[in-house]
Amino acid sequence: MRTASLERNTNETRISATVALDGAGSYDIKTGVGFLDHMLEQLSRHSLIDIHLRVEGDLHIDAHHTTEDSGIVLGKAVAQALGDRRGIRRYGAALVPMDETLSRVALDLSNRPYLVWKLDFTRDKLGDFDTELFKEWFQAFAFNAGMTLHVENLYGTNNHHMIEATFKALARALREAIEIDPRKADAIPSTKGAL
Repeated sequence: MRTASLERNTNETRISATVALDGAGSYDIKTGVGFLDHMLEQLSRHSLIDIHLRVEGDLHIDAHHTTEDSGIVLGKAVAQALGDRRGIRRYGAALVPMDETLSRVALDLSNRPYLVWKLDFTRDKLGDFDTELFKEWFQAFAFNAGMTLHVENLYGTNNHHMIEATFKALARALREAIEIDPRKADAIPSTKGAL
C-alpha cells in the first residue's frame, strides 16, 4: 500500500498524520475543530484514503493555524505516499450535488501547485468556524500535495452544503487521480518523464 506518516511541530500546532492511498476510506480525525473534522472525514470516506490525524493547535487564538497546518501536513503526506507518481491516472474531476448546491473540482497531480478558488460564502461563520479558512485549507493542501486544483461552487444557497459538496468533490476527484492506471502502471504520466 502507498502510505506515509508525518509529524509537524511548531509553536502554533503539533500534528501527526498517516495516510493510506489504497485504503477503504476509514478515518480517525481529531483537530479540535468539529466542523473541520467533519469535512476531513468526508474527504477520507469519499476518496477511499485512510486518514489518521491528530492536531493540537492554538485554538485559544482561533482556528486559523489548526486549519492551515492540517492542510499542509495532509498535503505533504499525500505527496510522500505518491512517491514519483508512477502509474497514477494523474487527473481527476468531479461534480457533486448536495441538495440545492452543485460543486465542481478538477485537479492535476502535476507537481505544479496552483489553486483557483471560486466560492462566495454568504456567511462569515459556520458555527464558530470562519468560512474564509476553507480557502486556507485548500491552498495549503494543494501546494503541499503538488497539485493544480480548481474549486468552484456552481450554485447553492446553504453555506454548509456548499463547502461539504466541495470537500466531497475534492475527494472524488482525488480518488480518480491517485488510482493506478492498469494500462500504464509502470509509467510516469507525463511526456517529460517526470512529475
